[in-house]
Amino acid sequence: GGAGGVGVGVGVGASPAVEAAISRLAARGKELTDDRTAASTFNSAAIATSAADFHANAEGAADAAAVATLLRARGADFDAVCAAADSFRREQCGDTVTYVVNRNINYTNVCGLACTFCAFSKGPAAEHLRGSPYLLPLEEVARRSAEAWQRGATEVCMQGGIHPTFDGNSYLELLAAAKSGAPDIHVHAFSPLEVFHGASTLGLTPGEFIVKLRDAGLGSLPGTAAEVLDDEVRRQLCPDKITARQWLEVVGAAHAAGVPTTSTLMFGHIDCDGPDAWARHIVALRDLHVATGGITEFVPLPFVHFEAPVFRIGGARRGPTLRECILTHAA
Repeated sequence: GGAGGVGVGVGVGASPAVEAAISRLAARGKELTDDRTAASTFNSAAIATSAADFHANAEGAADAAAVATLLRARGADFDAVCAAADSFRREQCGDTVTYVVNRNINYTNVCGLACTFCAFSKGPAAEHLRGSPYLLPLEEVARRSAEAWQRGATEVCMQGGIHPTFDGNSYLELLAAAKSGAPDIHVHAFSPLEVFHGASTLGLTPGEFIVKLRDAGLGSLPGTAAEVLDDEVRRQLCPDKITARQWLEVVGAAHAAGVPTTSTLMFGHIDCDGPDAWARHIVALRDLHVATGGITEFVPLPFVHFEAPVFRIGGARRGPTLRECILTHAA
């Protein structure tokens, strides 16, 4: 089959629904990337983050429905989705694989939030779960950064829980510590949640705080804390976390300040999390990237159920299937 004149084959035996979905998304991608006028007028409020938002936007709803069709593919349709995705990958990226030598520095696992999927954070409700609470001294952050550089790393990734004593200055101090250990290392740090928290404690907008971080040496932001950019899912999964709209605002502000970000999807857990929610999430990320050009990569994160509170009470499954993982990458 063809793909709407964009030169992407969908394989033999694909259903009409999957052929149509691939053709639509290929054509829409070309249409949106050919029109870059939105880049100077990014507005997170224009990006849909709920089923209701998508229902009010015919084009967005059709795009999300097409993505959901791909995410449900089986048999010959599964093969067709993967073949089309590989064709796009080859066209956009070629066959050269690149990587970064990186060290993760998780400076604290103490967190005041109550995300039901998280087995990492330590708070009053999680003291019986694995590990002890910790907060790394700044000297240890500097030491680990220096050690990483000495061993050939070019980047450190730093994230942590929302510690009850942290304010915006805490993140600036962590950044300074990492750079003191290795002045030339790239610092990829602080989730949009941490940026939002740091900004609010200093009475700044996220954009103003990001400029402070950038000027202090921040190289890029990890696009974590996104989980699923769907309001219904977030109400059950992470009710006290920033909203989907706030996540998009922070990431858009980073791009406006010249700070690139990654993006993520954490999927395969509660009942209302499924192909429709994942599709809305993917379309929201696409629309953000088309407007700003600031997303460097998309990282699907399969839900890890071990010791997760929501799984321990029987409220989640054991993560996505391999088929779902592959299709999420492909879509």
